[in-house]
Amino acid sequence: MYQNACGAAAASAGGCVETEKECHSLISKEPTVPAIEHDYSGFDIVKATQYGAFVRVKELVLAGYDVNERDCENVTLLHWAAINNRKEIMHFLIEKGADVDAVGGELQATPLHWATRQGHLTAAVILMNAGADPTLRDAEGCSCIHLAAQFGHTALVAYFVARGVSPDLVDRVGMTPLMWAVWKVCSLDPTRLLLTLGASTNLTDHQGNTALHWAILARNTTAISTLILQGHAGLHAPNNRGETPLSMLQSQIGCIWVSQKVTDIIKENSHTSNSRNYFNKITKDKRMRWWCMVGTPFMAFYLAGAILSTNLIILIKIFLLVCLYIVIHYVGQLLYDDRLMALLPLSIYLSTKAWFYVTWVIYITPVTHILLTVFFLASSGLLWYCFLKSWLGDAGIVSTSQQLQFRTIIELAEKGPAGFESSSFCSACLVRRPLRSKHCAVCNRCIARFDHHCPWVANCIGAKNHMHFIGFLASLVLMCTQLLYGSFKYWQNAPNCNITDNAESFWKTIVTIGQCNTWVAWVALNALFHSIWVFMLLICQMYQITCLGMTTNERMNRGRYSHFIANGGKSPFTKGPVSNLIDFFDCSCFGMIKPESKDWLTSYDIDKNIEHQPLLRHKDNFQYV
Repeated sequence: MYQNACGAAAASAGGCVETEKECHSLISKEPTVPAIEHDYSGFDIVKATQYGAFVRVKELVLAGYDVNERDCENVTLLHWAAINNRKEIMHFLIEKGADVDAVGGELQATPLHWATRQGHLTAAVILMNAGADPTLRDAEGCSCIHLAAQFGHTALVAYFVARGVSPDLVDRVGMTPLMWAVWKVCSLDPTRLLLTLGASTNLTDHQGNTALHWAILARNTTAISTLILQGHAGLHAPNNRGETPLSMLQSQIGCIWVSQKVTDIIKENSHTSNSRNYFNKITKDKRMRWWCMVGTPFMAFYLAGAILSTNLIILIKIFLLVCLYIVIHYVGQLLYDDRLMALLPLSIYLSTKAWFYVTWVIYITPVTHILLTVFFLASSGLLWYCFLKSWLGDAGIVSTSQQLQFRTIIELAEKGPAGFESSSFCSACLVRRPLRSKHCAVCNRCIARFDHHCPWVANCIGAKNHMHFIGFLASLVLMCTQLLYGSFKYWQNAPNCNITDNAESFWKTIVTIGQCNTWVAWVALNALFHSIWVFMLLICQMYQITCLGMTTNERMNRGRYSHFIANGGKSPFTKGPVSNLIDFFDCSCFGMIKPESKDWLTSYDIDKNIEHQPLLRHKDNFQYV
C-alpha cells in the first residue's frame, strides 16, 4: 500500500528525469512551451489527494464529502495526503476537521506514521502543529520516533525529541530508537544525534540486549566504534543468554568490521578482567600512559643530545640513535594511548622549548651580555602569553544548551528539509552553523570562523584565538632566531672553541662547531629547523589573511562552499589587503581608522554585495580607492 501511494506521487511529478546538461541543451534548441495543465476533473477524491490535485479535492469536500470518511483500504484522505507530502491539501483537510490521529491501514497507523516512514519532515510538522500524537504505536508496536530511527530520517528524530518525545521511548518489545538506529542504519547519524540528545546506552530490551549488543549483531562498524570509543557503552553487560558485548567481540577479533581501535580496547579490557600479571596492570594504567606520552619527548630530546655529545665514533653514535628510536617506538606501542595522541605534539613542543631555556641559561648566559638574556626572556614572555591563549583560550566555540538546541531544531524544521542541510546545521552539536564555521572532528565541537586544528597547541584556531596564534608563530620565530644568535656568540666566546674569522670551508666550520659543544650544536640545529618551518607557516597564514581574505579551511575546501563557488572561487569576505589586516588585528591606529568588527559566532547570512571594493576606511567616513 505504501509503495502504491509513493508510485502515485512519483507519477504526478513526471516520468522522465534528465541531467542538467541535457535540459540546458533542450532549452537552447526548442521554443518555450507553456506547462500542460492536467485535467483532474474525472478523479475521485482519493486519487486527487494522491496526485495533489488540490482544486479537485476542495471541490469535492465543499460538495459534501466527509474528510474523515475511509476508503476501501480503511484509510482517510489525510493518510494519503501525508504519505505523498501534499502540504496544501493537508492544511485544507485539517481546517475542515480531519482527525490527525486517525488509525487505519494494515499496520493500524496514523497519518504521522505514514509521513514518518517516507521521511516527509514538512508533513510531520503540519501534523504535529495540528496536535498529532507522535507516541502512538502502530500494529508493529512502533511509535514515530522508532520509525524515523529505523529508516535513518535524522531530521525527523531530532524534531520529535525537540517536540518532547523521549529519546529513550521503548516500543512493544522494549527497543529504543538508539537500538533501532544501530541495528538498521550504518551511517553515523542518527546514532550520533541520539547520543547527543542524551539517549541512554544502558537500557535493555526484553531480550536483555543493549544498543551495543544490537550494533554487534548487525556488524555495524560505525555504530560499534561510536558507542565504544566515545565511552557510551558498557562492554560487560550480559543479555538474557549471558552474552556480553566484550565476549561477542572477542570471538570476532580480526574480522574486517571490527576496527583496530576497537580491537585495542577489547584487548585492554580483556587484560583488565582476566590477567593477574602486575606488569600488564602497570602498562594499562591511564596515569602511567599519560605520563609516558608527556615525558617521552623530554627524555628523547635529552638522550639524543647526550649520545651526540659522547666521544664515540660517528658510526656508533648513529647505531645508538637507531636503537633509541626502536626503543621509543616499541615503548610507544606498549604504553601510548590512541585516545591521548593529541598530547604528543604538544609535549614535543614543550620539551624542545624547555631544553632551549636550559641551554641558554647554562651555556649562553655566561659568555654573552646580560642584556641579551633579558631580551630573550622578555620576548619569550610574549611567546608564552600567545601560546597559552592559543592553547587554553576559547577558539570561538559555538556554545549551546539543550533548550537552545530544541528551539533551533524546531525553527529549522518549520523551514523544511533544507534547514537541516550540513552547510547550515551541525548534526553533532545540534546548532545552526554560523557562516565560516566548521565542526572539528578532533575537538568534537563547532568553531566560528574555523581555520584549522593545530596539534602543536592542541586546540582549534578560530575567530577568538586566531590573532593570538599569529602572535605565537611570530614570537616563536623570534625566539628561535635569538637562540641561533646566542649559539653563534657562544661559539665565538667560549674558551674551548677555536672558531675564528678566517675563511674556512663550510664543512670544516660545522665539524669545529660540533667538536666545540655538541649539545649546543644539537639545540641550535633544532632551533634552525623550527625557525624555518614556523616562518613558512607564518608567511602562509599572513598571505591567506591579507591577500586572500580566507581561512585555511576555506582555501582547502572552497569548492564545497556555495558562496565561494558563486564568487568564482574567490573569497566573498576579502576587502583588500589593507582592510583585511585592519579587520583581522582590530587595529584602530589611535582612533584614525575604524576597523569593521564582525561577530562570526552570530553571523549566518552572507552580505548581499558579494564582491567588495578595497576601502580606505577612516573613522568618520569611507572612501573607495
